Amino acid sequence: MMLAISETGLWSNLRVRKSRARHRTMTCSNSSNEGNTELGSVLGGRLYLGMDFGTSGARFALIDKQGTTHAEGKRDYPLFMALSGPKLRISLTKLTESLEKSEETMDWARSWKSTLFSLLEDVPSHLREIVTSISIDGTSATTLIVDSNTGEPLWRPFLYNESCPEALPTVRSIAPENHTVCSGSSTLCKLVSWWEREDSQRKSALLMHQADWLLWLLHGKIGVSDYNNALKVGYDPELDAYPSWLLSQPYSQILPSVRPPGTSIGHVKEDIRSQFGFPEDCVVCAGTTDSIAAFLAARASQPGKAVTSLGSTLAIKLLSTTRVEDARFGVYSHRLDDKWLVGGASNTGGAVLRQIFTDEQLEKLSANINPMVPSPLDYYPLKTAGERFPVADPNMAPRLDPRPQSDVEFLHGIFESIARIEAKGYGLLKDLGATEVDEVFTAGGGAKNDKWTKIRERVLGLPVSCASQTEAAYGAALLALKGAQ
Repeated sequence: MMLAISETGLWSNLRVRKSRARHRTMTCSNSSNEGNTELGSVLGGRLYLGMDFGTSGARFALIDKQGTTHAEGKRDYPLFMALSGPKLRISLTKLTESLEKSEETMDWARSWKSTLFSLLEDVPSHLREIVTSISIDGTSATTLIVDSNTGEPLWRPFLYNESCPEALPTVRSIAPENHTVCSGSSTLCKLVSWWEREDSQRKSALLMHQADWLLWLLHGKIGVSDYNNALKVGYDPELDAYPSWLLSQPYSQILPSVRPPGTSIGHVKEDIRSQFGFPEDCVVCAGTTDSIAAFLAARASQPGKAVTSLGSTLAIKLLSTTRVEDARFGVYSHRLDDKWLVGGASNTGGAVLRQIFTDEQLEKLSANINPMVPSPLDYYPLKTAGERFPVADPNMAPRLDPRPQSDVEFLHGIFESIARIEAKGYGLLKDLGATEVDEVFTAGGGAKNDKWTKIRERVLGLPVSCASQTEAAYGAALLALKGAQ
């Protein structure tokens, strides 16, 4: 799955163009002669399409065999509300706190499907005809229960961060101690929660993850997943099979078949090909989760290399020769060919900063921080109570006191405290038996803050740099390239 892609591309003159549809395409130079020559060279090659379905929107990236990006774009999810009477479409900008309280009323499946076709439409039409393969990543543990004949959802999707604590006792009674599924937000807990409340539709039901379902819309072979997405339903990637303790359960009949990420599932359906102009030999490949796609994009290909994602939350992933699993600390391992991607996700991160500072304030205050001087402030920045990793404590309270008079000192203390949590996370992985980290690449919005990077470098005692590629869609495109090969 780790691909050696050179940094040179087929096009030497590229520019970025932003359209009203909120997507960007990398296009040829304005010179007509030069453009025709370069367009011909692209048409003589093949391109690989990856799509990332994240928490708030989706992106696509179109790359060639050398890893050069030829088109990319973004779409916000059109949010449809499943209200009594006609379903109501609401613009994303109008949804704030009310959205968080009404996620159960959102028709997410309809929104994701609409976004998928919008992204396909955003791919430049003259490039679609040379797309060789397609892959998609989705948010981990986002779960759909669908009709095995029609693919239509039988229940509203369970979102990635949704917890089903009522199912946890049942799951703990059947799974090995401290297994990854022993978390209220695991896919298995969501499946058990649905199974225990729904009788009439069990026989026709099928479990699919977000990426599985979206890929099914393209290839038409229902019930196919990948071993990254299937990890949190209990699939054992080391055995490459569902374990016996899971197969003995009555709901095992609705589990999907599992393939390695990036392997070919089948050709794009004829109706999709005709609608969008993809070639007859275009294949659809098994996907992965969004965080793994982001790791692949960073190309941290050797054991000891790690990627820290500094977005709304703090997530770390380390490439290890050893598999590490411990639900007590929110630690689990994904398989990457013959290695393991070990990590966890903390609730600290950029969401806390956005509660306190605007982007303009963050920029101005950061400029006055001396990153080489340690901050004496000891915080545990959380948006709300509860932590997942490196401490699993659903009742942990945020700690942001005392607040100094200087906002520069306050921000410095928050940066330093988040860096300490990151360091504790990597230390925990080592203590549990993972390969020791020796270099960290950074993805997410926090990667752009140079002062924070220098603070983290000092606290971690490791080289820290911004990943050359940070978009999960690029990692999904690498999987599409892998499948084509």
